[in-house]
Amino acid sequence: MDFIVRFLICNAFIAAIIVILLAVRQVLKGLLSARRKYQLWFLLLALLAVPFLPVDMPRFRQILSRFITAGTRPASGASTAYEATGTVPPGAGSGWLNDFSISVSRKAPAAAEMLLLVIWIGGMIAMLIMLTISFLRLNEIRRSSAALQNTHILALYRSCLREAGISRDIPLRTAVFLTSPVIAGFIRPCIYLPPHLISEEHPDDIRYMLLHELQHYRHKDALVNNLMNAAKVLYWFNPFVWFAFKEMQGDREAACDSAVLQMLDRAEYEKYGHTLINYAEKISLAPFPIASGIGGSPKQLRKRILNIASYRPESASKRILGLCIYCLTALALFGTAPALSTYASGKDYYDFDTKEAQISYPDLSSYFGGYDGTFVLYDTAADSWLIYEEAHAALRVSPNSTYKIYAALLGLETGIISPQKSQMEWDGTAYPFDEWNQDQDLHSAMRSSVNWYFQTIDRQAGAGAVHAFLTQMHYGNEDNSGGTDSYWLESSLKISSIEQVELLRHLYAYDLPADKSNIDAVKNALLLSQDGSTALYGKTGTGRVDGKDVNGSFVGWVELPGRTCIFAVNIQGDSEATGAAASRTAQSILSDMQLLD
Repeated sequence: MDFIVRFLICNAFIAAIIVILLAVRQVLKGLLSARRKYQLWFLLLALLAVPFLPVDMPRFRQILSRFITAGTRPASGASTAYEATGTVPPGAGSGWLNDFSISVSRKAPAAAEMLLLVIWIGGMIAMLIMLTISFLRLNEIRRSSAALQNTHILALYRSCLREAGISRDIPLRTAVFLTSPVIAGFIRPCIYLPPHLISEEHPDDIRYMLLHELQHYRHKDALVNNLMNAAKVLYWFNPFVWFAFKEMQGDREAACDSAVLQMLDRAEYEKYGHTLINYAEKISLAPFPIASGIGGSPKQLRKRILNIASYRPESASKRILGLCIYCLTALALFGTAPALSTYASGKDYYDFDTKEAQISYPDLSSYFGGYDGTFVLYDTAADSWLIYEEAHAALRVSPNSTYKIYAALLGLETGIISPQKSQMEWDGTAYPFDEWNQDQDLHSAMRSSVNWYFQTIDRQAGAGAVHAFLTQMHYGNEDNSGGTDSYWLESSLKISSIEQVELLRHLYAYDLPADKSNIDAVKNALLLSQDGSTALYGKTGTGRVDGKDVNGSFVGWVELPGRTCIFAVNIQGDSEATGAAASRTAQSILSDMQLLD
């Protein structure tokens, strides 16, 4: 699925977040100050950036669990191309399976997806043009403006700067084409006043307006404006985002009103409100999306006047309560950030229930030789887990040939093959490996990872039976929509390394809805080596995309006297990330753990 489709899914999620923010703002409005209500929208701005981050966000459970304890904690459609690779791990005996893999090609974007992408990019270009026009208009006003010469207003302005606690010399200029006072510029801010407001010479009104504009500077609203405009460009099609920003602008002006009132005597509250009423017609519209002013829509002005009429200085207890509510809301919303990141990246994660488990997190990075990867091991005797790179361990990836463990079980359960009669005749099709160009039984097909053998099982069983089997086994995301012959080859079917180990636990313990003799037949086909009382079972899998090995896996278990250690290794890379490389990594780790000679 292309990014544009995933991005649309994110937008549905973002709409829900906006509804939640609006509900919090409405239900708890009596407990939140105007400034705090405005700051709630900062959370939305941060979340809107998540789908575009180049890295996945860590999941909340991982952050919390690592915070609680460190080290150890108790917790509970591809098309086939005949470009192939085949390798055998060095030092492996003749019984070792071959890591053969067929290359697949990524499908081209569908016409509908391409059309959506073009529309989205076109909308962004239109938005950028509108913002550019707005910037040019403001720049024209800036060039045509003149330094304010009225000594009385200048003296009043200097008094306002001191009153607001601002030491920076922010220029004050007059601009003929403005109807409302504005402050513009983040790096070089400047306040622009329309001459008609100055000519009326109502010093109190001008003072209130100047104090209001200075609050925009104090709270860095120019920066917030830039972030809002960037979000409008990216989310131009989302009406929820536009509505949220309209509400945010109203809350911003109300926050500045409250900041001004906090500086005034109680007797001046009414005068400040009358300033908005008297100049409502002249300041009713914000002139530029890249500037901040005292104005707003008539509806916003009505709300602000009501807020001014009901304004009371914030008590210490209300300030603390408001901060607590804000922090809890932020915690809840940022808990959704990994989901946004996941939707945007198209990645799926398994939610591993760690409440009842004993888990250790060793640093095994030295074994992975530059690959991104994970190692997961479950010790049946100690009932304990060892996990290297938990985020990667929970990431669902294509199983590739490791799925043949369960394809074999499907064939046995449906009677397509049996433990006593698993022979299939080769149909004469020329494959890139000599081992494939001959008749096969379950053992030889598993050892040489013969695709056509297991594809035949799937074809005879049918897509419906395959899906029912995946659901019954709880195999990863249970998705075989990628095609009967290729759903497990860098396509729709995904499973995490943790799930691989959990499934092998159930297979080893005969805790699957399958006949014991059929499970024994699969186990026997997975035996790789035996040395005295130690036996290694396993299956490799290589994801080869457009001629490059990008996804290598090795899953299995080691039988020892009195214990069995079940493991899964996955490595990811731009090339040479094969199942054979994953098996070498696993053997090195298991050997150093004294689980394997």
